[in-house]
Amino acid sequence: MKTLLKSTVLAGIGLAFALGAATAQTNLKFAHVYETSEAFHVEALWTAQEFAKRTNNKYQIDVYPASQLGKETDINQGLSLGSVDVILSGASFAARSYPPIGVTYYPFTFRDSEHLAAYSKSDVFRELAKGYEEKTGHVITATTYYGVRHTTSNRAFKSCAEMKGLKIRVPDVPAYLAMPRSCGANTTPIAFAEVYLALQNGTVEAQENPLTTIEAKKFYEVQKHIILTGHIVDQLNTVVAKGTWAKFTDDEKKIWREVSLEAAARASARVKADEAKLVDFFKSKGLTITSIDRNEYLAAVGKSVTFEQFGYRKADWEKIQALK
Repeated sequence: MKTLLKSTVLAGIGLAFALGAATAQTNLKFAHVYETSEAFHVEALWTAQEFAKRTNNKYQIDVYPASQLGKETDINQGLSLGSVDVILSGASFAARSYPPIGVTYYPFTFRDSEHLAAYSKSDVFRELAKGYEEKTGHVITATTYYGVRHTTSNRAFKSCAEMKGLKIRVPDVPAYLAMPRSCGANTTPIAFAEVYLALQNGTVEAQENPLTTIEAKKFYEVQKHIILTGHIVDQLNTVVAKGTWAKFTDDEKKIWREVSLEAAARASARVKADEAKLVDFFKSKGLTITSIDRNEYLAAVGKSVTFEQFGYRKADWEKIQALK
């Protein structure tokens, strides 16, 4: 009788553990460097909530904005270290692991946001994303339009030659450095979270980012000019860590792709709408807005920058140029 009772109790305990394991919630960390007011964060929150809902709350995703888990280099490294599960990050950082995917950062590659959208649905994008996955194990599930990168400055300029000696903050990524260095500017890598203070105290006199970021980070408060250089049409990738992706079932992978793509489409639309309003906003704040001769800048870049020096493939760039 005692043996039977003991067996029954043990069986009950085993069943309780099994049920607990089946209903246990898995916590995931989703990190990015953007402000809580920006579309990227709003849609990251929606992604987390929607994925939880569609997987019957199997996953609890906590979103960490504004560099809370580190700057962009840190969170990219975190994918491999296991400190983050999902990140929203520029392809320029993915290019540190797989250089060819950074070809979109060669200056003046894209004509506009529609050209970028066509790229994100193209065979060349799928080939580059696959190459990144094969190299790292991490999976890119969506691409979000980040905006056209322009330059703000406390020193007026219009031509490439007039940028000579300009102290400008640029992300510590080779392709971002290409345009300002081709024009003779002095580039300085400063962490994204520290740019406002660096502009305010004169450590640098200029920086470059999309209009939406210039507004969100309030760079316009410490700058006098916006020069519409439009040198890079930027994008962010939603990237899932190798170990995390491996835990998802096939159905969960499908759900995650659907959710992340939906969020990316909404964020992209909001960024485009916001960009359209911002030139007038900056003018109302007293900033001078200046346009450039794109061909003059492109010629300067072409003389001093090659695809090969960054590990890019010209054939990929040509395929992108051919997209309609």
